[in-house]
Amino acid sequence: MVTNIIREHHDQHMDHPPGVGHHHHHHGHAQTHHHQHHIPHVTITHTRREHAEALAAAQRLAFPTLVDDELLSAEKYRKHIELFPEGQIVALVRENGREIPVGSTSTFRTSFDFIAHKHTFMEAIADGWLTKHDPHGEWLYGADISIHPKYRGLKIARKLYDARKELVRRLNLRGEIAGGLFPGYEQYKQEMTIAQYILQVHQGKLFDPTLTVQMRNGFRVRGILYDHISDSRSNNAAALIVRENGSYHPR
Repeated sequence: MVTNIIREHHDQHMDHPPGVGHHHHHHGHAQTHHHQHHIPHVTITHTRREHAEALAAAQRLAFPTLVDDELLSAEKYRKHIELFPEGQIVALVRENGREIPVGSTSTFRTSFDFIAHKHTFMEAIADGWLTKHDPHGEWLYGADISIHPKYRGLKIARKLYDARKELVRRLNLRGEIAGGLFPGYEQYKQEMTIAQYILQVHQGKLFDPTLTVQMRNGFRVRGILYDHISDSRSNNAAALIVRENGSYHPR
């Protein structure tokens, strides 16, 4: 299973925070590895087929520990666009007169059962193909957020999260769900259980590179998904995180 698959994972320092998203590694902070002195302009728009190859290449750099099956390939990105075009969002940076894809988020709609919510990341995202997309689903599932390591620190993750929030409002969905990783648990395994660690992160007593960022972006933990993803840092568990749509109107 995957690990970063939740890819919403922001490894801290990223810019932010995904979803249960399982692939998210974001590192942010001010590591600006931009050789230019100006801040590049970032455009957020819908992912197009021609972005697929560049995004697949960025996946390898963003999630160096994942095996091929766990990474999103160009073919998978193209499938996502075919299934649910409005749910695929890309961040473009203008360089030398060209728009370069440097980050993206992949999502699908689902009817989620919060009672029987046990699922693995790979099951949920259909091994990365997102073929469980339900056009009538009331929740947006964040499968991935990934950012090219060279472009961390530009608040791209936050911009992608904001675009997802806007999509949820526009489609009048109940909210977003994702599998949030909590890589910081690795240092506390001997001292506390996963539940105790997540509670302390929630209370602001501990900082987690991924989960704290997601909380700052409005996500709340609704449960723990054990045996969810192959990430030894969190004993293969992920947090079931939810960001509700405050302007949802029941149909």
